[in-house]
Amino acid sequence: MSTPELSRRAFLQGSVVAGIGITLAPLGSKAFAALFEEQVTRTPEPWYTPGGQARGRIDGVSKVCGGKVFARDIRAKDMPGWPQQQGHALLLKATRADHLYVGLDLSMLGDELKPDRLVTAEDLARDGIAFPEGHSPDPFLPEGQVPMFIGHPVALLIWKDFDRFRRAKNLLKFNEKVVRYGARAELYQRDPYGSFRFVRVGGATPFEPDTFSSLKDSMLFPLIRERKPAWGAGNPAGDLTAQGLYHAEQMQAALASPPEGWMVFDERYRTQSIEPAALEADNGNGWYDPASGTLHFVVATQCPFEVAEQTAHMLAPSRFKVRTLNLHPGYTVGYGSKDNNIFVFYAALAAMYGDGVPVRLANDRYEQFQSGIKRHPFDMHYQLAVKKDDLSFQIFRAHMDVDGGGRINYSPSVAAVGATAAQSIYYLPRSDLAATAYHSRGVEAGSMRGYGTLQTMAATEMMVDEVAQRLGVDAIELRRRNVFKSGMKNTQGAIPAGALRLDEILDKAAQHEIWKNRDARKREEEAKDPDHWYGVGFAICQKDFGTGSEAPMASLEFTAEGRISLRQIAIDMGTGMATSQALLVADYLGRPADDIRTGVTEWAELGLTTSGNPYLISQDEQDAALKNPRWVGKLASPSSATNSSYYTGHGTREAARVLFNHGLWPAALAIWGRGEYGGMANPYVVRREDAHWVEGKLTANGLPPIPFELLAHKAHELGLVTGVSVHGFNRWAWAEAEFEINGNRDTLPLDALAVKYGAGAPREKQALMSHHGFHLLDRTRVKYPPTQLNNAMVTYYSPVATLVELKVNKGSFEARVINHHSWLECGRVIVPELVLGQLEGGIAMGIGHALTEEMPLYEGGPGDGTWNFNRYVLPRAKDCAVWNQSAEILPPLSPSDPAKGIAEVVMIPVVGAIANALAHATGKRLRDLPLTPARIKEALHG
Repeated sequence: MSTPELSRRAFLQGSVVAGIGITLAPLGSKAFAALFEEQVTRTPEPWYTPGGQARGRIDGVSKVCGGKVFARDIRAKDMPGWPQQQGHALLLKATRADHLYVGLDLSMLGDELKPDRLVTAEDLARDGIAFPEGHSPDPFLPEGQVPMFIGHPVALLIWKDFDRFRRAKNLLKFNEKVVRYGARAELYQRDPYGSFRFVRVGGATPFEPDTFSSLKDSMLFPLIRERKPAWGAGNPAGDLTAQGLYHAEQMQAALASPPEGWMVFDERYRTQSIEPAALEADNGNGWYDPASGTLHFVVATQCPFEVAEQTAHMLAPSRFKVRTLNLHPGYTVGYGSKDNNIFVFYAALAAMYGDGVPVRLANDRYEQFQSGIKRHPFDMHYQLAVKKDDLSFQIFRAHMDVDGGGRINYSPSVAAVGATAAQSIYYLPRSDLAATAYHSRGVEAGSMRGYGTLQTMAATEMMVDEVAQRLGVDAIELRRRNVFKSGMKNTQGAIPAGALRLDEILDKAAQHEIWKNRDARKREEEAKDPDHWYGVGFAICQKDFGTGSEAPMASLEFTAEGRISLRQIAIDMGTGMATSQALLVADYLGRPADDIRTGVTEWAELGLTTSGNPYLISQDEQDAALKNPRWVGKLASPSSATNSSYYTGHGTREAARVLFNHGLWPAALAIWGRGEYGGMANPYVVRREDAHWVEGKLTANGLPPIPFELLAHKAHELGLVTGVSVHGFNRWAWAEAEFEINGNRDTLPLDALAVKYGAGAPREKQALMSHHGFHLLDRTRVKYPPTQLNNAMVTYYSPVATLVELKVNKGSFEARVINHHSWLECGRVIVPELVLGQLEGGIAMGIGHALTEEMPLYEGGPGDGTWNFNRYVLPRAKDCAVWNQSAEILPPLSPSDPAKGIAEVVMIPVVGAIANALAHATGKRLRDLPLTPARIKEALHG
């Protein structure tokens, strides 16, 4: 999941930011036809079957055959118009956080290998570089200061040729004499990055109004005293905070002195720091042309719009007099870690100081461990009160500390999201959830798959399993008694979208042979294999998808010959988004898109502008901004937060729906209505809702099927709508606006719309297409989600459950997964193979988190630059039961079910299931992850 932006300014694509003109051209776009194929992501046709199913990923051939679609593959010689010479850069970092930094010693390089350019904090200050505020202070550590964290960059070194760069790097790498330290100093200190509290007291039933909740009333924020949150008198939030704290104190008192018949669970859980281990390490390659004042920049990022905006603001006040930023985002992968990443700005600096030579800054694996964004460690204190007679949960109190490492990044958001996710699948009448993200000297932590929810929901599932054991009841039955049902409220007081089918999954799991016969299987397996303990574990969770500030954009057109083209703003990070979005087009156009371009950043036809932070903007400010018909709540979303299938798909579906309603459907009526008295259609009542596509042909009410190609030709001939660009905005609900299209008023879940007309349109109609080839429509009415919905935090969920069989070696104490089965409910499945691929990959990541992956947080950890995969243990095929695994995807309730985001949730329940299986196998509960042999041995033998 993504997060509120750290800052927000007006940004108009295609014009000027802070005095710098911005253009964004993805690798493989038409701007690069001289270098790449026009469609680098095209699979040899046909890529889909006559029934509209994918034969394979639309971008698969380009990727596996080495097409230059990833930013990391690009060199200066690959870029049209760039100089052929390729320079290279290196970041030097301080590896001690308890001594003052006093400078560099590069004497070991001699005159031959010394860098052509050395950039330090002094240079940035002198040259007027204003690093983005979310990545400040001190992008380079000034001399005489103590590092903020282990691995704090101190300088950027640039060489204009590869040979000298490589030889110099070999001399500098692991060399403790390069960075010089002075006197011992106190560790860097600062206030917490953020602190949040969510208190809810429900009504008499789960469906009645809340007594107090975040959505109804307010979230709670503390004062900060002595670098700790202080909850109590004097809080500036006033009466609402006092009310919330009163209810929190009542809960705490009830937990301390529970009524008769209650059981109170009270334990701590801890999780570790994790390396994302994405195959593409952080990188960037840029060329600053001083003659034209243009920075050309190839970058790996999930959020090209934000990188462009922040880079422009960073360079605008500098001496370099940058006039144009030409950004080229490539395909990338990073499990969230290429969102809000400081590395891209160091790469931009390398280009600026290259003296006219293109400069590439790219991490090797040691550097990626040292500085790549990590998963946040959580320290969680969980308390749960259960009524023994009916097994109902009464109070859940979870207070957690989050280690954010040396820079703020998304730590406040990760802490808040982790807290609000802690309820997992359970209805909780009263809850008090608090989280504080702290600075530490560890490596910076930020966005990563799971985004805080992995840590908290895995702990919740471990807790519920242990509660069931203490109460002597079946663990799935305890879950059934407390399961969250449709229409109930979450811990923020919001009612989630649609049907919650958690009880269906629990019923299936309860009847699974492995679960029903787990104790008998344990006896049988341990009799057959006395060297191992055997155990079965189960866990389930539901994860939100989206951010509460999603802004999809899509454009869809068809030619008179019937070829369909789709443009999408989203970046495909390996999820298969390009394939699924192309297939979604068939919902309304009868067949998938023939061509799709992803990562498109040129949307001048929509003329958008925005201002204000969408999470912090007041209702009055939003209402005032909406008087501008071009204003939208957010320009564009990063490709994160599991947002492709639902949010990105919303743009694709709505574009296709407009194209059908105002192009293809009237074309079909014109064909069916030819002849006297309305032709063959006249005897029937022909309604749009009766339309059906059958093998690429449109029919309705028994009328002859019309091939798509004929419809497309007719739509162009009649001058109907043949192209459309759309923008939407979601704040846990969709913005809606009314547009007049061809004389018809249409209310759409969109806030911006532009259309194209076919060649047969009259001259005056064609003249309307004056906005970059489109007719930009003014909305005649607009309704935006109220800003109070920001406090909902979550309304869209996807659930997954996993059942695990596990063995523990009695000699080595190593735990190994031998089988697992999962249940997944994701609404309508667009591409089943991609869903299963996400599930299998996510489970592998979850197994690593549960059993093998761990790094020391501070000294001796990755910040010292000596970590690589020789020390960091990733799960391999033998660890993941790849040949035994199975899964069931619940069918949708109806064909109209929306697709749900599942990329993050699939890795979470396996973590809790493994911990619960370990308890079944050994009889011991471990609450600190990962479950290493050393921890298992200590639990068993002390």
